[in-house]
Amino acid sequence: MESTHHPLPITNHQSPTTIMKMRQILNFLTIVTGLVVVTIISIWIGKQSYSWLPPQAAAESHLIDDLISFLVTVGSFIFLGVTGTLFYSILFHRADKDDLSDGPHIEGNITLEVVWTAIPILLVLWIAGYSYEVYQEMGIQGPSQLVHLHNPMKIESAYAAGKHKVETEEAIPVENVEKIDVIAKQWSWVFHYPEKNVTSTELHLPSDRRVRLALHSEDVLHGFYIPAFRLKQDIVPGHNIDFEFTPIRPGAYSLTDSQYSGTYFATMRADVIVESPNEFHQWLNKAAGHRPTQAPNEAASEYAQKLEQPVQTGWKTVEPAAPPLVNYHG
Repeated sequence: MESTHHPLPITNHQSPTTIMKMRQILNFLTIVTGLVVVTIISIWIGKQSYSWLPPQAAAESHLIDDLISFLVTVGSFIFLGVTGTLFYSILFHRADKDDLSDGPHIEGNITLEVVWTAIPILLVLWIAGYSYEVYQEMGIQGPSQLVHLHNPMKIESAYAAGKHKVETEEAIPVENVEKIDVIAKQWSWVFHYPEKNVTSTELHLPSDRRVRLALHSEDVLHGFYIPAFRLKQDIVPGHNIDFEFTPIRPGAYSLTDSQYSGTYFATMRADVIVESPNEFHQWLNKAAGHRPTQAPNEAASEYAQKLEQPVQTGWKTVEPAAPPLVNYHG
């Protein structure tokens, strides 16, 4: 009688512990890969934000642009991280089609709660610290100087990274600073150049030279805002505010009133001309030879047209200030 031998079947059996470790490794690799991809995309989006803004026409511009790029990068990382996690969960961890049961009951995780509480706090502190550093470097004397009796912080010019370093306002040689008086009123800008006693409704600035504006309001709160310079300064009535920056890009730009100052505040605009120092002084000498004349004023014109209308609405309107007398009105 022949005996037959049947070999035992060979099976690859993996223990639950091994499967669990493989899943943990796979999840870890997925998280790391996702973080790398999200980080790269967020940095790329942050770099693209520079093209969303006007050309950098002042030395201080890059500080604001860098801050905006940083905020866009952080915002993109958070948005992509949250939406990426949601899509990953929907694609790979969704319930079966006919599974209507409740999910597993999971108790609170103290470590996880501490982490997701600490991260936003640290992120907000990071953004606040960076923003305050930019504010200091720009050297803008804001409304805080009108509220606090003393502002001990040292001001560093953004132009310091280029041609010369400035530790405080007093460190800037007087002869290297172009001084211009800025008068804001309802609804016009007037610029006074003490060097030649010239007045103008068009702001002319020398390129690559520090400019110090003495801002003054004759009536209400106004806002000095040049988007291409990334600069905005509130002009508080009853106070003279010194405001400094350095134009670096010749060209024509727009100045507008960033604060609502009454009925015709939208007409309160002015051209800003940045030119070489030689061209600037040529214009200044030319304007000094002009006799002061009444400048065209859109607010005054619209108000006069309203008075001439046969039908009056009855709405109260503040009468604009008289059109300014200037040597040059563009």
